[in-house]
Amino acid sequence: MENGTVNHEMETASTITIKGILSVLMQNVDENNCKRLISLGMGDPTLYSCFHTSHVAAEAVVEALQSDQFNGYSPTVGLPQTRRAIAEYLSCDLAYKLSSDDVFVTSGCTQAIDVALAMLARPAANILIPRPGFPIYELCATFRHLEIRYFNLLPEKGWEVDLDLVEALADQNTVGIVIINPGNPCGNVYSYQHLKKIAETAEKLKIPVVADEVYGHLVLGDNPFVPMGVFGPIVPVLTLGSLSKRWIVPGWRLGGPATFIQAAVPRIIEQTGEGFFQKIINTLKQTLDICWDLIKEIPCITCPHKPQGSMAVMIKLNVSGLEDIGDDIDFCFRLAKEESVIILPGTAVGLKNWVRITFIADPHSLKEALGRLKTFCKRHSKPMLQPY
Repeated sequence: MENGTVNHEMETASTITIKGILSVLMQNVDENNCKRLISLGMGDPTLYSCFHTSHVAAEAVVEALQSDQFNGYSPTVGLPQTRRAIAEYLSCDLAYKLSSDDVFVTSGCTQAIDVALAMLARPAANILIPRPGFPIYELCATFRHLEIRYFNLLPEKGWEVDLDLVEALADQNTVGIVIINPGNPCGNVYSYQHLKKIAETAEKLKIPVVADEVYGHLVLGDNPFVPMGVFGPIVPVLTLGSLSKRWIVPGWRLGGPATFIQAAVPRIIEQTGEGFFQKIINTLKQTLDICWDLIKEIPCITCPHKPQGSMAVMIKLNVSGLEDIGDDIDFCFRLAKEESVIILPGTAVGLKNWVRITFIADPHSLKEALGRLKTFCKRHSKPMLQPY
């Protein structure tokens, strides 16, 4: 203990993954605590029974595996039929048509991030990354010897990009800008107008846009999802996507893009009905509303903007209103130990004294976890001073 706060050795987001930080928090859960563990830290929808993949997806994988045709190596860039199906899927939202030559298949979006940054890297180069953002970009950029320059997302403007700062940060060695939409960890969904301004800024700076759209089409508010590829005629766009979130299959990634999973992709894309996606959206809207309403009742935390998409929300801590909590990391460690609830410290995504809560949980677990969070915050809140 030091000045009433707990000391915990934790590496920065540039040297540890979200999974790593959550693993450390898990180790701090009191085994003698009779409360069941509830994790709202990882964006894994399969942890809760109300989220599961479509029958078409499962059947397509079984069919591909049992066909005995996809046990060998696939081409480095991916199976031709997989790339063609992805190109056709993405082209549905664009005014132009992509071909299979525009698609490169990777093992999940994490590898896609590394491949994209590897292609952009060169000596003395820098890349513009959002803060708060997804820490894998920092890890991959560091590994590829790219200098990282952070631009801010503005909570008071629905986490829009600070484009003035982007222009101030960029120079002749800037090789790209990363845009995450729908946003992780903030839950923002950018308007067409804002995305157009981003594209125009990138064109002015003569840099491509790396568009992370893993949560594409997971829209819960009024702003429709607009793929960055719409602005392909203005600026080069590298779009990163994944089956993981929209089809609820984050565990289908293997050491490489498994051949039989690739072979199942065309059927998964073509035959999954809209009813499946709408059910997921409806459930997420329900859990988001629960999260949004309950957060308002909890002292010493505030949410500046209701998420419009993805599966997470950023919450600001009023550390000065807490009697014996030093910062967001201390807050999350104490919460894990005392209440067996796991949430992610904002430091992990580049925003100190904030926390990220994922609302992709069944309603009962979400209500219980936020109830414990409320109890925790009340227990640690400073007494209100009474006026004379």
